[in-house]
Order: sequence, then C-alpha cells, then structure tokens
Amino acid sequence: MANELQLPLPWISRLKNAYLQLNHVFHFLSFIVGLSLGIVVTSHIKSFSFALPSSLHSISPSTPPPLQPPSPTPSQPPPPSLPPPSPPPTKLPPILELSVSINNTSNETDVSLTEQKSLMHSMSDEELFWRASMVPKVQELPFKIVRKVAFMFLTHGPLPFRPLWEKFFEGHGGLYSIYLHPHPSFNESVLPETSVFYGRRIPSQPVLWGTSSMVDAERRLLANALLDFSNQRFILLSESCIPLFNFTTIYNYLTESNLSFLSMFDDRGKAGRGRYNRQMWPAINITDWRKGSQWFELHRELAVQVISDRKFYPVFVEYCHPSCYMDEHYIPTLVNMRYVEMSSNRSITWVDWSRGGAHPRRFGWVDIKEEFLNHIRYGSECIYNGNTTNMCFLFARKFHPNALEPLLRLTWV
Repeated sequence: MANELQLPLPWISRLKNAYLQLNHVFHFLSFIVGLSLGIVVTSHIKSFSFALPSSLHSISPSTPPPLQPPSPTPSQPPPPSLPPPSPPPTKLPPILELSVSINNTSNETDVSLTEQKSLMHSMSDEELFWRASMVPKVQELPFKIVRKVAFMFLTHGPLPFRPLWEKFFEGHGGLYSIYLHPHPSFNESVLPETSVFYGRRIPSQPVLWGTSSMVDAERRLLANALLDFSNQRFILLSESCIPLFNFTTIYNYLTESNLSFLSMFDDRGKAGRGRYNRQMWPAINITDWRKGSQWFELHRELAVQVISDRKFYPVFVEYCHPSCYMDEHYIPTLVNMRYVEMSSNRSITWVDWSRGGAHPRRFGWVDIKEEFLNHIRYGSECIYNGNTTNMCFLFARKFHPNALEPLLRLTWV
C-alpha cells in the first residue's frame, strides 16, 4: 500500500470539471448535427410535387363528384359485397289529420280532424279500438271545438233514402260526420262525387242478422267516428231510417242533452230473461240482464266505454247465440251494469212493433201523410233534460224505398 500512487485533492477536482465541460461540448455537437440533418431533409421534401385533384384546391358551390372506391390491388382480395338494404318499414295506417281554423267573426278557434277523401284504412279491429279508446287526461280544452254529430249508417248496400238525407244535410257542413258500414261487396262508385256520402265508407265486414257480427259492425262504426275528436254525439241508423225533423232541430236536441239515448228494460218473458244463458254467471247475473233497441244514440264518453269493454263482450260472444240476439242485449246490459247514470233509458228512433214477430212493421208510400208523421213526432211523452216533453223521437224506421217520393214532397227537412 505504501507504493500506491495517491493524487492530491486539487487534482481530483480539476479532472471532474474537465469531464463536465467535455460532456457539454458533446451535447452541443449532437444538437448541431441533428439540426443540419433536419434542414437537409426539409429541403428535399419541398422539391417533391403532389398531383392532387383540382377540386381539393378550390372551393365551389356545386356538389363534388362522388369518390370512386379504389380498385383492389392484385395482392388484396376484393372487398365483400354489402348486403342489400332492408325493405322500408310498413306504412302505418292513415289517421285523420288535425285541422285548426280561426273564425274571424267570433274570434274562436275551431279544431277538428279534416274530412278525408276516403276513410278506408288497414287497421285491424283491435288496433282501431285501441286508438279510438284514447282519452285525454286534461278535460278542459285549451281551445273551442265545433261539436259534431256522427251519423253512422249500418247498411246492406245503397241508401234508398239518400236524396232525402242529402236534403237534410244541405247547408250544415262542419256540424256533422257520416260513416257508412255496407257489405264489403258494395260498389261505392254508384255514389256521385258530389254526394255527402261519397268517400264516407269505412272498412267493413259481412254482417249476419242475429249474430255477434252485428255488434262488431256497431262497435266498428263507433271506433271510426271516435277518431274525429270533434264528434261528440253518435247516432246509429239503417238504410230504412228517415229523419223526423230538420237538421238544426235534431242537432240542438242531441248536443244540448246531458244523457245518451238508449233503451234498456228488464223483460221477464221468454224474449227477455228467457234468452239469458246461465253460463254467463258470475260475470253477468240474470238480474243484470237487459233488452233494448239496437238503434242507439250515445255521447262521446259512453261511446268510448262501449268500444273499450274487454270484460263482458267476450262473454256475450261465447254464450249469446240465437235465440239470444246480441244486438238487443249486449249494450243495454253493459250500460245497465256499469254506466246506467249516463243513459236516459229511451230510444229516439221510432219503430212499430205492434204486429209482433221478429221484424217491425214496414211503411210504404201509401202511409206517408203529414198526420202520420206528426203522430210519430209528437204523440208520446218523455223526459228531456229533466223536463217532460212530447218531442221524443227524432228518427223513424222501417220505411220502404217507394216512400221516398212522398217524403220528398214534405219539406220539413
């Protein structure tokens, strides 16, 4: 150890400082070399020219041509073909459009669904009833609507009293709606385009007398008419029905009433309770069983309840078959059990059952006299809005087509 060379401390400090200086010089030289290389590379890049499409260098208001997909190189497989586009969704059934108009005279806003050239649609009965059963939660309307009366005709085909009804409706557009449920084979082209009945046919199905198809047609008419929110009263008519008063009288009578007009009574005989099927119990008790005329008139609230029923309707379909006639018992029994306070318990369609049998009396041209019609108009007593009146019937049936000419000579409509 004595021979080992030992440097003094000052020399060690000098060597350390020299090392640091050399390190700084080395970093500086590296920076200079890198900067030089960057300048050289940049100058070479600027010397290259790129052949870009002119459309990328200029701005033009015209639409640029679509880019073409690049051709695949031989070393790459062609791209797989795209699957064909899925078909467009099925078009929803048409619905009536909301129409808003302002009356400049009264400064009132009238809201209704616009009259369409055709009421035909592709909805099933289930979808139709679902749509028609929708009721707004807010009862107070933010606008004033013109209340309309829906005239619903359940017919076999043509309307033999169409000229009489045309005269009845003339001049009252916007206060009524018309709905026709004929046999599906009915050719609507027999109606002139100027007729108020033109284009008022709804999707229909065959109706067999005495079967549930009769009630199906009634509910179908109600549901289609309920799609128009401005319809507030709903009257069911047949092709043998006639009006007994002019339009204004009937319109005011219906729209000013606070009840529906539906007859329902407890017939304890064979043609009443005798048609009750005990298998309907417990859903329907014989004490709830009612009978009435199928030719009803309903206000909107009750009409919604009729087409919304899912409890009693299936029971009738299953257990009410001839000699049980569903059109005479279903709605009267339903209303008696659930909505009796909404009905006046009388019909406004006059009919003569005095001869008995399965069908009422039919009247022809020899019967059409002013005295006969006035007897129907004023020959009864009833309650209307809490008061006794002798004006109880607004419509009458059954009339033979040959009664049209003498009816037209009487100008009450």
